[in-house]
Amino acid sequence: MAFVNEHTDLKFVSLCEGFLDLATSIGKSVHGFPLWVIEISDKPGEEETEPAFKYIGNVHGDEPVGRELLIYLANWLCDNYLTDPLATLIVENVHLHILPSMNPDGYSLRKRGNANEVDLNRDFPDQFFPLNYNEDSRQPETRAIINWAKDIRFTASATLHGGALVANYPWDGTKDRSTSYFGCPDDETFQFMASIYSHSHYNMSTSKEFPGGITNGASWYPIYGGMQDWNYIHAGCFELTLEVSDNKWPNAAELPIIWRYNKMSLLNLVASLVKTGLHGRIYSSHDGRPLPGIISITGINYTVRAGKTFADYHRLLAPKDKYEVVATMPGYKSKNTTIWLDEGAVSLDFVLDPEFTVKGSVLQNDYDCNCNNKRTLEFVHFLGGFHLELYLIFIATLGFLCLLLLRRGKLKFSTQRLSPVAKRTAVV
Repeated sequence: MAFVNEHTDLKFVSLCEGFLDLATSIGKSVHGFPLWVIEISDKPGEEETEPAFKYIGNVHGDEPVGRELLIYLANWLCDNYLTDPLATLIVENVHLHILPSMNPDGYSLRKRGNANEVDLNRDFPDQFFPLNYNEDSRQPETRAIINWAKDIRFTASATLHGGALVANYPWDGTKDRSTSYFGCPDDETFQFMASIYSHSHYNMSTSKEFPGGITNGASWYPIYGGMQDWNYIHAGCFELTLEVSDNKWPNAAELPIIWRYNKMSLLNLVASLVKTGLHGRIYSSHDGRPLPGIISITGINYTVRAGKTFADYHRLLAPKDKYEVVATMPGYKSKNTTIWLDEGAVSLDFVLDPEFTVKGSVLQNDYDCNCNNKRTLEFVHFLGGFHLELYLIFIATLGFLCLLLLRRGKLKFSTQRLSPVAKRTAVV
């Protein structure tokens, strides 16, 4: 893949054999440099039932190592697609988005903040304190990331920083500003994700400062207005903060070594989206259409919303545990089932039944009934009074018989491809 470095913005000019989308800008920096994003997929730019992952580098201008590693990553995936199994898995089953530099102005100035000297990792709305809720006061780079997360439903992401060697996970702050462990509802899942990165790294997991090479952000040093917590709360995205080099600005000759140390970590973290977790779609039993419902896990105060187009969901979870999964959708009866999640992924589809309510003498489906037809109204009026009970019994019996026929016929809905590495498949 060929690219040119035009001052501080990266402009990719190769399509990498057709599976790399031409870099697009999600916004501009204070000084007007485009924030270029590369999308790597076998179908770039198309919406599919695949999870989306984003990598962001150079959040702080004086930490350029992440910027260079992400360029290495894009090149490696382009060069090894169809020849390396891991590269092929990622390209064909994940929509990977790479923003090498969120802060091109800071990089040009060799300063931590942007051109306005604002730390971009303190510029997001905070959950504990009333910080950064005025949209007009946010930096253009911050607004670009927020709008990007609204446009694309990212399942997970990671930002690359320098100055330490550790994988950091939420929460990043505490209610009382104390430096103490403060885990989010998905604390076990985040520890699992951080461990994937640290244990795939050359030596991160052997850290003496951070056991296992991972740390809770608040227990290390609390920050407020950070991107990591904002993603989890507002974008439904599981984000890690990765410190990938002790030296913030190493000699260029060291970059190939740093890439070699981080290569498998970067790849395995993206691949974990399809190798682990819970994936599926939600349908209506009434007409088979996709339902953009909500997936929740009993005991975890967090929900994941299915996509609007295909109703696909991707729920990251720590393995080796039993989970009760609940699917809900307004106007439909919720369904739940229990799964055992081991080392592999589980594909689980839900088929929800519409809720029916009786309003006066009319039997209605809250979402699907059309009772404007005159003959229908006359027929319902005839069924009023003493005939209503017989009518209800008739409808219930008819519904039961239809359900039996559907089950015996093993009604199948057309689905788009999910990950071929899903270990088990079930329909509820």
